[in-house]
Amino acid sequence: MIQELYTTKRSLELEWQKEYLQSGRHNVKMIEINKKIQDVIKAIIAQEFEEDTRLLKIKDAAPEASIAG
Repeated sequence: MIQELYTTKRSLELEWQKEYLQSGRHNVKMIEINKKIQDVIKAIIAQEFEEDTRLLKIKDAAPEASIAG
């Protein structure tokens, strides 16, 4: 899922760049594209945080073996 979000972000960035190259200046469509990019970035951050939290819980729940004795 995270990889798909990165792909979507890159696609939107290319769309933004294409729009800029065509018009030569900022326009309303570019603002809309930028808002979509920001939404995707927020989703990426949320997904990565979720994944990190899940991995931390797994690590903390792992039993520790002691060989002292």
